[in-house]
Amino acid sequence: MATTIPERRPEWLRVRPPKGENYQYLKQLMRSQSLHTVCEEARCPNIGECWGQKTATFMILGRVCTRSCGFCAVETGRPSGLDWEEPKRVAEAVQAMDLRHAVVTSVNRDELKDGGAAVFAATIRWIRRLNPQCKVEVLTPDFKGVYDALRVVMEAQPDVYNHNVETIPRLYKRVRPQAVYTRSLQVLKWAKQMYPNAPTKSGFMLGLGETWDEVITVMQDLREHDVDILTIGQYLRPSLHHLPIERYVPLEEFTALKAEGKKMGFRHVASGPFVRSSYHAREQAGDAGCSS
Repeated sequence: MATTIPERRPEWLRVRPPKGENYQYLKQLMRSQSLHTVCEEARCPNIGECWGQKTATFMILGRVCTRSCGFCAVETGRPSGLDWEEPKRVAEAVQAMDLRHAVVTSVNRDELKDGGAAVFAATIRWIRRLNPQCKVEVLTPDFKGVYDALRVVMEAQPDVYNHNVETIPRLYKRVRPQAVYTRSLQVLKWAKQMYPNAPTKSGFMLGLGETWDEVITVMQDLREHDVDILTIGQYLRPSLHHLPIERYVPLEEFTALKAEGKKMGFRHVASGPFVRSSYHAREQAGDAGCSS
């Protein structure tokens, strides 16, 4: 059994604190529009680089999640009602940033019958209305496996559909206690069947106690469910209240997994310690055939 390692990160896993004009501009823009980003809420290590380039991942449906995943820094609790003006505000922020590829994700809203799917669809449509040249990528929850909820999102025709499996199935009870591995795979399969034109995408973290063979099996499962784009990153503990890091994965292992993924037929594989599902999302989509 893996042992917990010290929290001191290797030199190559350290990032500079976020700063700069673009970072401050985006921070002010999000506050002025009463918007949330997963960059901030999940304490993403890439926030300085991405915001410095005027790119951000919008988080809709509030900032309180109904699930309690062991790796995630987003607040868990009972969310308040829906904000139906939020989709328009997201679109206005996309317009102000002059984006050509927008990524929209959300908290889980398991208390809602459709899991918030209607707000996702409205956000896609508002972005297109105000930004006709902008591609829209969505990173959704599993909607508790409700087919009709996913259909609402896919009928809005996102340019890329993303749902992350996050880890290997053996670790789900500890890492994603309210999720089901096979259900996540089914959602990805359904998305491709509903709208074949949109590349599908998924990702997972390393460093939580998985083995090489278990990781390869997950990659094979994703390909068998028609996933086009794969992202693999290092788990970084948001706080001492979250799951401990079992291992810092060496760079050569990320490189080897990328090579394995290309052999399996993924159209794009992003594999590295700082890779996150929306990191360099426009480039990922372009490699998978979604031109921006």
